[in-house]
Amino acid sequence: MRDGVSASVVSVPQGAPHLLDFLAQRMPGISRSEWAERLAQGLVLHENGQTALPDQACQPGQRLYYYRHLANEPVLPFQVQILFEDAHLLVADKPHFMPVTPSGRYVQQSLLVQLKRRTGLSNLVPLHRIDRETAGLVLLGKRLQDRDAYHALFRDHHIHKLYHAVAPWRADRAVPTVYASRLVPGDPFFRTQEVPGTPNSETRISLLRTSGLRALYQLEPVTGKRHQLRVHMNALDLPIEGDQFYPTVLRGPDAPEDFGQPLQLLAQSVRFTDPITGQAHAFESQRQLAL
Repeated sequence: MRDGVSASVVSVPQGAPHLLDFLAQRMPGISRSEWAERLAQGLVLHENGQTALPDQACQPGQRLYYYRHLANEPVLPFQVQILFEDAHLLVADKPHFMPVTPSGRYVQQSLLVQLKRRTGLSNLVPLHRIDRETAGLVLLGKRLQDRDAYHALFRDHHIHKLYHAVAPWRADRAVPTVYASRLVPGDPFFRTQEVPGTPNSETRISLLRTSGLRALYQLEPVTGKRHQLRVHMNALDLPIEGDQFYPTVLRGPDAPEDFGQPLQLLAQSVRFTDPITGQAHAFESQRQLAL
């Protein structure tokens, strides 16, 4: 781990050229000149920890380790908050706009890298994901040997998660207490869409309070499909405020951020029994939506 970033790994196939040529050909999204700079800075390593050299011959089956880096990464004007930590688990309260793991334009600004840098825990790993646009609770495991037990909480539905969302309020329209539909990857790739067929997603919905033509809703995802809460609320003609993808794409994934208009969706609370310690946990986000 370097500056909170854990190494990525690539294996060399049969017949690969010299090291610099191989890296430039294998991962063309990074320019040859940038690979040369990373090699010069010692940011590509052999499995034994020795620095790789650009003119070294590649050996089939050889594993190379490199560190993801963005030269002009924008800075997010927010910080993650740690709500709880013991020997096994860390619970973070994520702001809007921050990705959980390095992705797109963010590496150092991602939640995982910030927490690794702050704690020095190279094995820290998210136990689940929430959208970059969504704020709220994220659980992270601290030990490799505990991951399967924590992942089973989500796989076997032994964890209770609640979200809050701000969306329109219509007095003449009854909101269902349960909404289910079939969700599949959409077009463009970053959207999810509903299609006819057997439902594979389900959300429980409660109205918490109203304010004029707006309302605060409690959403409980029974399943965990991508963008499920956003798609289900939009399907009810109640799109979540600040949603840049539903019902209409207002900005692409690489468009400039508008920090003044966050998605009004919050991973508000989580309850579960810790599979390692047996302790009953209940956590609530310290963040609030603007109603």
